[in-house]
Amino acid sequence: MNKYLTNNISIINLYKKPSSKTEVVTQMIYGESFSVLKKTKKWLKIKIKEDGYKGYIKNKKFLGFLKATHKICSLKAKIYKFPNFQKKIYELPFCSKIKVTDNKSNFLKFSKGWVNKKDVVPINYKEKYFFRKVLFFKDIKYKWGGKSFKGLDCSALIQLFLNFNNRFCPRDAKDQVKYFKKNIKLKNIKKNDVIYWKGHVALAITNKKLIHAYGPMKKTVVMRIDETIKRIEKTAKLKVIGIKRL
Repeated sequence: MNKYLTNNISIINLYKKPSSKTEVVTQMIYGESFSVLKKTKKWLKIKIKEDGYKGYIKNKKFLGFLKATHKICSLKAKIYKFPNFQKKIYELPFCSKIKVTDNKSNFLKFSKGWVNKKDVVPINYKEKYFFRKVLFFKDIKYKWGGKSFKGLDCSALIQLFLNFNNRFCPRDAKDQVKYFKKNIKLKNIKKNDVIYWKGHVALAITNKKLIHAYGPMKKTVVMRIDETIKRIEKTAKLKVIGIKRL
């Protein structure tokens, strides 16, 4: 059995190689766990427990495996030094996982401080509609490899909401389109269906509109489905390769 460690940093980059000058392939958010595949003085080659993704992170002092009790349900949760709103010390992104150790009035305590109860739900909580809060990310900047309010890419937008609802989802669009099996025709598309191109993904929020973290527009945007399909075909020479119902 692999020995897992837990990320105790708000957001941490995973690099393609053991150098911060190389590509950021993904990120880990607070509370995600990982196993160490290789270790040097400055770098760890790791595998993320939640999605099997591999990459390099800087060698820091991480926690032993932590079994979370709650998860962050807002776009970003302010963390306070005391159970009041006086001194903010930290922010945690959506889908971060924490282990609560104390409870005082409207706050819950975990290893980094106190979080307002409105920003968390129990770890086993599931929404009836997985993508109910997806518009949280509207206008958040596009960031290759990103997974948070500071910036995210197209496949992270899908993965985050499925992970939040305790469902496995591969990290990259190329793996997601193979993993999800139920195919839908464009004429039958409806809310919460997922549209794939080679290297890109978008979520239908109605049968006419979608949301996606869109590199050319440098942010997460809502667009018409028909116009997006035409635009991507014209600018990137890419056709839709799959529409999936989860």
